[in-house]
Amino acid sequence: MRFVLNAEQRLFAETLHALLAEAGAAKAIRAWSAGDTGPGRALWAALAEAGVFALAVPESSGGAGPLPVELVLAAEQLGRHAVPGPYVETLAAAELLGRLGDTADRLPRIAAGKTLVSLTLPPVVPYALDADVADLVLSAEDGVVREAAADGTPMASLDPARRLFPVAPGDPLASGTAGHDFGALLCAAQQLGLGRALLDVTVEYAKARRQFGRPIGEFQAVKHRLADVLVELEFARPLLFGAALAYRTPEFARDVSAAKVAASAASYAAARAALQVHGAIGYTDEYDPSLWIRKARALYSAWGSPAAHRARVAEAL
Repeated sequence: MRFVLNAEQRLFAETLHALLAEAGAAKAIRAWSAGDTGPGRALWAALAEAGVFALAVPESSGGAGPLPVELVLAAEQLGRHAVPGPYVETLAAAELLGRLGDTADRLPRIAAGKTLVSLTLPPVVPYALDADVADLVLSAEDGVVREAAADGTPMASLDPARRLFPVAPGDPLASGTAGHDFGALLCAAQQLGLGRALLDVTVEYAKARRQFGRPIGEFQAVKHRLADVLVELEFARPLLFGAALAYRTPEFARDVSAAKVAASAASYAAARAALQVHGAIGYTDEYDPSLWIRKARALYSAWGSPAAHRARVAEAL
C-alpha cells in the first residue's frame, strides 16, 4: 500500500507547526509545571480555533470526525512542541463518547475547546493526567464510563508538566467497549514529533559545538549515532499512519501496538542521543531541550508499556 499525505493534510500540519512555534511552547511548559495554566490554556484555545478537537468529534455533535490521519498529524505537532495539557486524553475521550453516545452534549464543548478532559483506563492508564485543571474527568473500566474526580495529591512524574492523579470514580455515564487504542495511537504520534524535535536540535548543536578545532558533528561516532536515530524515526512513521488507516478495522489494535512500540523506541533513542551529544547542559532546567528529554521518558510507558504492546503484536500474529 502506498500512502502519501495530500496537500490539505500537509498544510494543516504546517499551520499547526507555525502556530506553536510562534506561541513559544517552552514558556507554557514551564508555567504549567509551576501551576500557572494561563499560557497553556491560551494555546488550547488557539488549537481549538484551528480545529484540532473537532477532528475527534462526530459531525452530528458539531465536529468533523473522527479523522484519525489528521489527528495523528495534530498529535505529532503537539509532541514536536511538547505542548502541556491533556490533549491525548481529551481527544481519546471525545472518540470514546462519540462511539458510546453523549447524552449530556459534552462533545460540542470539547470540539469548541471549552472542555479539557482527563481520562483513566485502568489498568493501562491508571492515573488521570492534569485532573486538577480538567473540566471533566472520566474513568472507563469494565465496560462502564464514569465521571470521576481527582483523589489526593499528584503522583511523582519524570516530567513536571505531567501531573498524574489517582481518581475516585462516580456515577456511570455510558457503557460499552472502551479500549485504549485510540489514545495509544495519538501518544505514539506525540512521541514521533518529540523525537524529531530532539533530533533536529541535536543536529544543530552538533554543527555548532566544536572540539579539536572541528564541529563535533563531523566526527564519525556522532554522525552514526544521529543517523541511527533518524532511521528509527523514519521506520516508525509508516507504522503510525498505517495504524491510523486501520481505524475501525479488526487490525487496528495490532497496528496501534506496533506503532507505539516503534515510536517509543525511536523517541527514547532520540532523547538518549540528545543527552549524550549535548552533555550535562542537555539536562539543565534552563535549557529548553531538557523539557523534551523529560517528556520522552515519561511518554515511553504512557498508554501501555512497550513490553505490553509487543505482547499484543505477538498474540495477533
